[in-house]
Amino acid sequence: MRINRFIVIVLDSVGIGEAPDAAAFGDVGSNTLGNIARTVNGLQLPQMEKMGLANIAILEGLIPQRQPTACYGKMAELSAGKDTSTGHWELMGIRLDKPFPLYPDGFPADVMDRFEAEIGRGWLGNYPSSGTVILDKLGEEHMRTGRPIVYTSGDSVFQIAAHEDVIPLDELYRICGTAREILRGKHEVGRVIARPFTGTPAHFERTPNRHDYSVLPPESTLLDSLKEAGLMVYAVGKINDIFAKQGITGFISTKNNMDGVDKTLIAMREQQEKGIIFTNLVDFDAKFGHRNNPQGYADCLAAFDQRLPEIMDTLADDDILIITADHGNDPTAPGTDHTREYVPILITGKAVREGVAIGVRETFADMAATIADVLDVKRPSQGRSFKASILK
Repeated sequence: MRINRFIVIVLDSVGIGEAPDAAAFGDVGSNTLGNIARTVNGLQLPQMEKMGLANIAILEGLIPQRQPTACYGKMAELSAGKDTSTGHWELMGIRLDKPFPLYPDGFPADVMDRFEAEIGRGWLGNYPSSGTVILDKLGEEHMRTGRPIVYTSGDSVFQIAAHEDVIPLDELYRICGTAREILRGKHEVGRVIARPFTGTPAHFERTPNRHDYSVLPPESTLLDSLKEAGLMVYAVGKINDIFAKQGITGFISTKNNMDGVDKTLIAMREQQEKGIIFTNLVDFDAKFGHRNNPQGYADCLAAFDQRLPEIMDTLADDDILIITADHGNDPTAPGTDHTREYVPILITGKAVREGVAIGVRETFADMAATIADVLDVKRPSQGRSFKASILK
């Protein structure tokens, strides 16, 4: 059977156990799915369980299947980082040997002085923090002074938070664009992120109007190969931002996970061209991993699992569905940063064999190599195809 489309859904931060080099990242013992299953009473993921999720690793309360309905395995990250951009880029065939710069002590004076001069107003913060915590600390002062809140994390990010009634979205986006131009060369962080919020002191809420300003991938990805071959690359959620629009033929933003599933389903019905629908579901990471909330994370996983029958029913006979992740974010681990972990991969469709273990892949890029192989486009520089293992 000729395959027309891949639907790739990235469950942002849903890792499945510490990577071999976890110690180098301070992440020994990290296991996003495993520790959630151990900590939360009664994790229920029946759809992914049937597909073979518990065949990949021991997950308390989930049962390995004698005959999983999908191919299954896990992938290690070779790139020097554990952030969103690095993970997604490797999924699409790039290996980064040099990590993006990190700022555990905040950004240097020369960066912040130029930032202040170019945006025409002062700033607050400039230290690592959880996004919700820094709003509690500085949100009221921000509303009083009009100064944007700048903060970073364990990732290579320059985040700018502003109340939508104090700094309108267009102005916040302009400020972020200015920061993106400043942060080049040795200070080229992976992403500048607009973090708008609303509400009143003690009741601030971040809005869905987040926008990421990423650096361009340093070389061609699978997305470029697909686009150059005249195929569709339809991005759902923050995929368009992560790749700085490079290799994308169409995109739509999302408000949350369920909106992301809804828009993926619409794309599956309406975007019938040969190619890829590429979705990121960010709530696991943004709302629960970074906030050390295993119960919320478990509930979020269950909510996605409940939508899988709709996704499966919408798959065409010549579609292949891949569910994977881009890094870990163990909500039971110390701190609130991403964790260096394997990511699961589940592959299904009418043309896909059932119950095939594809083993432990040495790089996320094996997924890109496989998609390129199946769709007969130029392979990216990294990865080894497992096409022969999964197709009937």
